[in-house]
Amino acid sequence: MSKIFVVTKKQIRLFAAIILIVLIAAACLKWNQSREAIGASQEPRVFHLVTGEFKTTTKEGRQFEVYRWDPGTIVVNAGDPVELRIAGVNGQSHPFVIEGLDVKGEVVKGKTTVVRFTAERKGTYPILCLTHDTMENSGPMVGYIVVQ
Repeated sequence: MSKIFVVTKKQIRLFAAIILIVLIAAACLKWNQSREAIGASQEPRVFHLVTGEFKTTTKEGRQFEVYRWDPGTIVVNAGDPVELRIAGVNGQSHPFVIEGLDVKGEVVKGKTTVVRFTAERKGTYPILCLTHDTMENSGPMVGYIVVQ
């Protein structure tokens, strides 16, 4: 003998109401998660740099020195906040600019300079020391920030 299952209109309405409540709850949960992600403050990505100096003597006996940023290249993501902590190890003073990012500062021997920025556009931005800008001034002292 076969069993017959009868579904009433009341049961269909109840089932539809339960499905609707589940869908609304899922949409609310998803909405709250996306709002938190958008509103959450992003911590800056921290990079440590130092000012470095290389010295040598030519065959003619002339002393030759060059300054540099170390590391010489930093790679960041577009839109991410960045913090550079630059320690003055060699050289007395290194006033600098980061071209294209409107960042300026000065690194002094024995101190750490902190600069913060967010690069919105992809590209390569040079960090230029204004004191050591040519070979005659023990340079060029240049580093690069690559924004992907």
